[in-house]
Amino acid sequence: MSWREEAKKRAAVEAVKNVKNGFVLGLGSGSTAAYAIEEIGRRIKNEDLRILAVPTSYQSFLLAVKHGVPITTLFEHPQIDLDIDGADQIDPQLNLIKGLGGALTKEKIVASSSKSIIIVADETKLVENLGEKSPLPIEVLPFALPLVSSKIRELGGKPVLREKKDNSGPYITDNGNFIIDVDMGIIEDPQGLEQKLKAIPGIVETGLFINLAHVAYIGYEKTVKKIIRKL
Repeated sequence: MSWREEAKKRAAVEAVKNVKNGFVLGLGSGSTAAYAIEEIGRRIKNEDLRILAVPTSYQSFLLAVKHGVPITTLFEHPQIDLDIDGADQIDPQLNLIKGLGGALTKEKIVASSSKSIIIVADETKLVENLGEKSPLPIEVLPFALPLVSSKIRELGGKPVLREKKDNSGPYITDNGNFIIDVDMGIIEDPQGLEQKLKAIPGIVETGLFINLAHVAYIGYEKTVKKIIRKL
């Protein structure tokens, strides 16, 4: 296992220490969230932890089933006690860019339904400003792709339709939509950009997670650092 994978796993294990009996959890998607799901399953088996979980993707659903994590839905539990998820970029205010894994819409719904949100990541995901390291993923209705792309260019962005890894066609989300990855350069006003993007018809959701995360556990080569958002 590389140092980054070890760092992510270490951070995930620390985050899961916040899970208590009776919690309803949000289960994020991606490689770091997968370590958290594995650790939750270990605690259920070894510590008789009793929780229910709402997964944010088919990936996290199948991992939860594999590790013996009981599943529920937002219909049954519309308020979630704790959401544990990863991130692609994290700024000093714990604003995030998410969505490189394609599950941003369900991730934001679950995060917005949660009393508390913990982000787990390795140190490479830290940035001074969002937009430094990777594009901004945006989920789009397929019918609206031409309009959305045009409007984003007017805002100064460079949209690229995400393709499947085997180049056999567009990447399709769990919701049946497209994702465009947008180079916006350095995002100096994330909240303002979010408002402008959400005003474009056909945009389902953006990968900007603003003022949502409360705590982040960041894995380094040998340690884990806890960052608390300043309110």
